[in-house]
Amino acid sequence: MALSDSGASRLRRQLESGGFEARLYVKQLSQQSDGDRDLQEHRQRVQALAEETAQNLKRNVYQNYRQFIETAREISYLESEMYQLSHLLTEQKSSLESIPLALLPATAAGAASGEDAPGAGARDRRRGQAGFLPGPAGAPRDSPSAGEEGKQRTLTTLLEKVEGCRHLLETPGQYLVYNGDLVEYEADNMAQLQRVHGFLMNDCLLVATWLPQRRGMYRYNALYQLDGLAVVNVKDNPPMKDMFKLLMFPESRIFQAENAKIKREWLEVLEETKRALSEKRRREQEEAAAPRGPPQVTAKASNPFEEDDDEEPAVPEVEEEKVDLSVEWIQELPEDLDVCIAQRDFEGAVDLLDKLNHYLEDKPSSPPVKELRAKVDERVRQLTEVLMFELSPDRSLRGGPKATRRAVSQLIRLGQCTKACELFLRNRAAAVHTAIRQLRIEGATLLYIHKLCHVFFTSLLETAREFETDFAGTDSGCYSAFVVWARSAMGMFVDAFSKQVFDSKESLSTAAECVKVAKEHCQQLGEIGLDLTFIIHALLVKDIQGALHSYKEIIIEATKHRNSEEMWRRMNLMTPEALSKLKEEMRSCGVSNFEQYTGDDCWVNLSYTVVAFTKQTMGFLEEALKLYFPELHMVLLESLVEIILVAVQHVDYSLRCEQDPEKKAFIRQNASFLYETVLPVVEKRFEEGVGKPAKQLQDLRNTSRLMRVNPESTTSVV
Repeated sequence: MALSDSGASRLRRQLESGGFEARLYVKQLSQQSDGDRDLQEHRQRVQALAEETAQNLKRNVYQNYRQFIETAREISYLESEMYQLSHLLTEQKSSLESIPLALLPATAAGAASGEDAPGAGARDRRRGQAGFLPGPAGAPRDSPSAGEEGKQRTLTTLLEKVEGCRHLLETPGQYLVYNGDLVEYEADNMAQLQRVHGFLMNDCLLVATWLPQRRGMYRYNALYQLDGLAVVNVKDNPPMKDMFKLLMFPESRIFQAENAKIKREWLEVLEETKRALSEKRRREQEEAAAPRGPPQVTAKASNPFEEDDDEEPAVPEVEEEKVDLSVEWIQELPEDLDVCIAQRDFEGAVDLLDKLNHYLEDKPSSPPVKELRAKVDERVRQLTEVLMFELSPDRSLRGGPKATRRAVSQLIRLGQCTKACELFLRNRAAAVHTAIRQLRIEGATLLYIHKLCHVFFTSLLETAREFETDFAGTDSGCYSAFVVWARSAMGMFVDAFSKQVFDSKESLSTAAECVKVAKEHCQQLGEIGLDLTFIIHALLVKDIQGALHSYKEIIIEATKHRNSEEMWRRMNLMTPEALSKLKEEMRSCGVSNFEQYTGDDCWVNLSYTVVAFTKQTMGFLEEALKLYFPELHMVLLESLVEIILVAVQHVDYSLRCEQDPEKKAFIRQNASFLYETVLPVVEKRFEEGVGKPAKQLQDLRNTSRLMRVNPESTTSVV
């Protein structure tokens, strides 16, 4: 062996050398060899070396291919995370830009507004060029005439051109800002979906689809509030270019503009409109909180005739003094919350909110407290949106159910238990769907089903345990939601299961083994008190009925074909081994007295048709009992009766029509085996597998007794 290894190494080095010449090598080899045998041995060594080299090449190609797939997957994950990071940076930028405006004094704010006036005019001019519908000339943007004109434009533009949006656009002061044609693409495979038209209002975005048969008309598709809308610029990747993504938790949509200029206009106007809406609501909150304090006190103090009433507002004055909001951590609370959200320190943000709620728990709701609450509520809304985005299916699904625990626990602490439950289950549904879709269909069906059951039921079990950990002590309605989700996930599993097992027309034995594997995995859920066996039965009953019916038809057709060629002759198995094998097969079918039907040498005193029918019928019964559950009782019983009737009717007809006495006696012997041996075995095995006797099989056996009593009858009683 060592010699052969050294010879192979020497041969490999010789072939790999730079100056190797095949013709010279063969010439030298033929001169040095003693004969044909040496050349054959050398040829075998070269061939073995070639096969080894081919195997090494295949192994290297497979490893490189696998690394390429893993690299492509990581690049996809990295690209998704970069888009998410871009969105987070945009949100942080807008948050940081709004902080100085809130901290500047009133004079500085007035000066800044005066300086910004030219910029606002420039933006208005750009809107007019880009397709905006501005107000009347000379009217300020917030003037009553501009508001009335904007409302009129909204009614005339949307209600006349868009079907189905009349009941959605009834907000006072709503007006159209920008609109244009777009093309929507599928987010997963970037396939073109449909042509749409976008209508941007001052507080929402309406998406309408084209009506091809009605030119210039649209149908309502979706309406998104700008508060929950995020705009992401999609990098150009020819031929996919001039695209941008809209993130509306928990979904996202990708649109393509006509050119780069229109895309830029959409991005700018969306950001400006969102910023204007946020600034408007901030001013409204400040105006609502500011005038409630001092003006009321001075007005009443200047009226000498309401001395009795002066004493009543003095009580809130005293109570307001008790609420000490000058504490350093309260003064810095809004900024600290912004920092925690930006740094993704969700636990720290919720801890600060709990600390504030505990501090203000028994304090009166004075104007300063309401103002502080308004500022904090805006941060709570931002924190909630970030946590909800963490649980969205668009995020990376790696890490399993435990990866969602952080966001879920903080949402529960914020009082969003129902939303946390919904998003958690939606995230896990996407993870299960992705795991099933990524499962490769290769090899035998049973091997794939083993992998499918392991992936699905392991994910379901992990999800259930994580759900019990996260939502322990919460509203019991969450557990009902989990049961509903589990049933939906089971439907997803059964779809993949049926497509591979039943749609591919696998044999009944393979289908029975696959269903058995699925039931065994489903019973593992009993460890956590979750029984979904009845659901998998209900979802599979239709496919199993179809499989039983299909296999029954195959047996009936095969039996009829054998009956048509029946010669009523004894079987000659030719060898003792074949006879022993047949005896073993009949014993496995439950026929224990088959010895009495064997003759001398290798003869069997039965017809080939009856023996084949017995084996096929008992095989069908055994496989069907593996698939059995109560909903299939009548289907299985009727299939058995139909199969048996084919053989019974054939024997009855042959017994009545045969004239040869010897053949008639042989037919009676086969009939006796069929009625007195096979039918009782079928009946007994059915009762053992089901747990109760079958009256239809008993009636069939009793009816066949009439034929044995009166075989000369010309009327079939079956």
